[in-house]
Amino acid sequence: MDHFSFRDDDIEAISKVLGIKPVKRVDHFRFVLENKKDKRRLSLEIYPDIPIGDSQGSLISIYTHNTHIQLHFCGGYVPSESLGEVIFFSENNGRVSGVIVEKEAGCSVYANVDASILSGDFTQLAPEVMLSGIALSITEHLLPSRED
Repeated sequence: MDHFSFRDDDIEAISKVLGIKPVKRVDHFRFVLENKKDKRRLSLEIYPDIPIGDSQGSLISIYTHNTHIQLHFCGGYVPSESLGEVIFFSENNGRVSGVIVEKEAGCSVYANVDASILSGDFTQLAPEVMLSGIALSITEHLLPSRED
């Protein structure tokens, strides 16, 4: 399977949703989001195609005041202007991980989620599991394991 690499039009789509232009660095793009009302600040870095171990891939890095989050081998993204967020995701052997970055400088992480819970009846899931299934369900049609 070919790896995903962010192109200029992807960066523009992300920029449109987040409402901020990124700073272009040598090997990545950096977005700085700030929500003064809620006293939140978040830096999002997108590395379109860098060495990760013995392979090449996309890397998402997020920095907040007290957190550093990374998503290795990002397989794609889903921008949502109506929700004001971008979902970055990866999939490996039927497990999905996702990072959701909000325009208002919020961030959620879901890791190692069983892809089978992304569709079906969410009401049959335990409440602790339901949220991850709902949040990442929008990525299901883009997952490599779901392609025909």
